[in-house]
Amino acid sequence: MEIETQELTTCEVAPDGCAISLGFVDGRGEPATIRLSVNQVGALVMTLPGLISKALQARFGDQSLRYAYPLDSWVIEQSTDPTQGVMTLKTSDGFSVCFSIPRAQQSELGEALVAQPEAQVRVRAN
Repeated sequence: MEIETQELTTCEVAPDGCAISLGFVDGRGEPATIRLSVNQVGALVMTLPGLISKALQARFGDQSLRYAYPLDSWVIEQSTDPTQGVMTLKTSDGFSVCFSIPRAQQSELGEALVAQPEAQVRVRAN
């Protein structure tokens, strides 16, 4: 069954925290809800950035396009695992994503951020 949506209306977490519900208006104007387990939502979240980039590349015929989120703030914290840190990147509109990052990669990331870019990159707004 394929469902076309007109509008996303609600996003809610189940009281027990085991699922997320997404409410929307379907193609006929009727309200509908999809309920996904936390594991399913995690898999979807991992898939969406690649899909949106592929959609942009197909739409504009340019394989270099990526959907980029404007970074507003970041936090590096110690994980409960002493070999890992936690890096959280946030946008001004409330979107955030956390990464576990091994100590060696933290150093590599720091070095990459201070290094001069090798080539000029053409910037395009999305």
